[in-house]
Amino acid sequence: MLMQPPHVLAHRAFALPSLMPAQLTCGFEQKLAHGVLRRVECKELLFAEGDPASHVYRIETGAIALNKVLADGRRQVIGFAYPGDLIGLGVEGEHVMNAQAVKPTRVRCLPVSTLRQSIAEDPALGIKLYEALARELAATRDLMLTTGQRSAVERVASFLLAFSRRNRRIGQDPTSFELPMTRTDIGDFLGLTIETVSRTFSKLKQLGLLELPCSSRVKLLNIGALQGLADGEQGP
Repeated sequence: MLMQPPHVLAHRAFALPSLMPAQLTCGFEQKLAHGVLRRVECKELLFAEGDPASHVYRIETGAIALNKVLADGRRQVIGFAYPGDLIGLGVEGEHVMNAQAVKPTRVRCLPVSTLRQSIAEDPALGIKLYEALARELAATRDLMLTTGQRSAVERVASFLLAFSRRNRRIGQDPTSFELPMTRTDIGDFLGLTIETVSRTFSKLKQLGLLELPCSSRVKLLNIGALQGLADGEQGP
């Protein structure tokens, strides 16, 4: 995992700390509601590295993978964005990575000029966006630790716990959720092969820590034990 400059960190979403709709000011919500609604098909790019950074985007449905293609052709997923998340914040000039839908996705598009006007009119919005970017910076540090020092079991456990925390924060079931991305996407995010990701899911299932009703559905059975694995406090 390469260290990213500050303007790249604005794209991060590993610990899923993004700014949720309830945290936005009413005025900005109204402007978002009038933004253009765009549909992005699975695997289609919302924007590509080098594209002009003319808009910020809020995910309405679906999910987006933020990624970079390395010089040797490998793909590094930097993070995922889910309904309610804002992406494209903090970017100047042109985008420095790709935003690709992992399933059919709808996004609300807001011109950067409108965002700047909203911040000028409502300083509280600027503070909320600053806090969101600060959380994303903390999430980036967590990702660096995850991919650099942890085992495959620890990485996958941390990834699943991030989903659990996000569900709890938005008032949904923290023990049961759908993974919108493929095992390949997860591997490109965690620095693992698809085979290792699949084996790790199977191992966690055998340990009685989760159930897999289908490939995209996960039910956590013991969050405490999963947290212990993520922290390296227990052997797999």
